[in-house]
Amino acid sequence: MEQDKYSVGLDIGTTKIVAIIGKENEYGKIEVLGIGKSKSLGVHRGVVNNITQTIKSIQQAIEEAEVNSGLKISSVVVGIAGQHIRSLHHSDYITRVDSEEVINEDDLDKLCNQVYKLVMLPGEEIIHVLPQEYKVDGQAEIKEPIGMYGGRLEANFHVVVGQVSSIKNVGRCIKSAGLDLGNITLEPLASSDAVLSQEEKEAGVALIDIGGGTTDLAIFKDGIIRHTAVIPFGGGVITEDIKEGCSIIEKQAEQLKTRFGSAWPGENKDNEIVSIPGLRGREPKEITLKNLSKIIHARVVEIVEQVYVEIKNYGHEEQKKKLIAGIVLTGGGSQLKHLKQLVEYITGMDTRIGYPNEHLAGDSDEEVASPLYATAVGLLMNAIENKDKDDSASEDEHMSVEDKELLYVEHDGDAPTVTKAKKDRKSVFDKWSEKLKDFLDNVE
Repeated sequence: MEQDKYSVGLDIGTTKIVAIIGKENEYGKIEVLGIGKSKSLGVHRGVVNNITQTIKSIQQAIEEAEVNSGLKISSVVVGIAGQHIRSLHHSDYITRVDSEEVINEDDLDKLCNQVYKLVMLPGEEIIHVLPQEYKVDGQAEIKEPIGMYGGRLEANFHVVVGQVSSIKNVGRCIKSAGLDLGNITLEPLASSDAVLSQEEKEAGVALIDIGGGTTDLAIFKDGIIRHTAVIPFGGGVITEDIKEGCSIIEKQAEQLKTRFGSAWPGENKDNEIVSIPGLRGREPKEITLKNLSKIIHARVVEIVEQVYVEIKNYGHEEQKKKLIAGIVLTGGGSQLKHLKQLVEYITGMDTRIGYPNEHLAGDSDEEVASPLYATAVGLLMNAIENKDKDDSASEDEHMSVEDKELLYVEHDGDAPTVTKAKKDRKSVFDKWSEKLKDFLDNVE
C-alpha cells in the first residue's frame, strides 16, 4: 500500500515517542493500522536536548509501527510543545483601498500576514496566528467577514510563540531519522481534536493534557480556541518527588506511582504498606501508601493550581467567558487515581477524563483509546485532514479549463465575470506549516 492511502502521527514526548499509522474508513472514522512506541531519552520537558538519542528513539517507534502494520512510513505529522511555548493576544487592522468591494480571502491573508511581522524577543518565532473574531467598520463580533462590505477590517488574534532553535531541532530529528515532515501542530491543539466534542468547544471547555514533562492547556469557547499554555511540569516531577522522598530508584518510583499512587491522601489507611526490594542485597524498604499519596498530592496540587491560574487569566470568572463544559483531563498523567475529584475540588469546575475514542473506528484496539495516546491520535487526525486537503487541491488541478470556467462564472450586475478558482480556504495552520517547512529547508 502506498503512503498516499494512509497517514502517520508522531508524538515526540518527554517519556515516550509514539507513532500511529491510520486511515479514514468509509464512515469517516479513523482506523488504526499500526502503532509503535519507544522510550524517549533525548527530550526534557517537551524540548529536544539530545538529538542523537531522539533520532534513535524516533527510528525505534517508526520501525515498531512498520512491523506492526506491515506498511512503510515516509512522512509524518509531528507535534510541538515544551516550556518555551507562550501565547499572547494582539489586535490588528487593515484599511482597504476600495470599501465598495466585498471583503475576500486576500484581505484576511493580508491581515494575518501583518501579525506575523510582529517583533518578537530574540530567538522567538510566531508559530500560530489564530483569528478570534473580526470587526468591520466598528461592527463587532463577526465570525466570518468574507462577502461583507467595509473599509476597515480588524481582528483579535491569539498568537502562539515558540523558540526557533527548539522547532529547528525537532525538524532536524525528523529529517535525520529519514522521514519527511508533513506538518507541525501545537500539541494541545492535537489533543483537543482527539478528545473534545464540538458541543464542548461551543459551551466553553479547558483541556488539560498532563504529559511526562509538560502539562498543556487549551481553552475553547464558542468553538474558537481562546487560550493556550504549556506548563513545564508533568508526571515526571511527581516521580522525581517520590524518588527523592522515599530514597528509591526512578523505575521503582514510577511503578509505585502508577500502581498504588493516589492524588487524595485521605483515601489510604495508615496501615497500608508497600515493601520495595533493596538494591544489591540491601534491606527492603517499607513505604506507607499514605505518605506516598501525600507526596503525590502536594505536587499535583501545584500543577493544577498553575493551570487554574492560566484558566483565570483567560477570564473564566467573567460571566461571558464562563467555561460551561468545565475541564477535560487527558494524557498519561490523567490516569492517576482520584485526580478528577481533586481537580473538581480545587477549581470548582465539572471535570471528566478525555479518551480519544470518539473519532476511532469501533473495532480499534483498546490500548489506542487510552488517554496516553490522545496527542498521537490528534496528530494522526491532523495528518489525515491535510491529506484530504491535498487530494482535493490536486483534483482541482486535474479539471479541464472549461470545467473551471463553468464553475466560477459569477453574475455580478449585468456582465458575467469569471473569478479565479476558489480552492478550499487554506487554514492558518497550513500556511504556517508551509512557512515553517521553507524555514527548516533553509536551515540545512
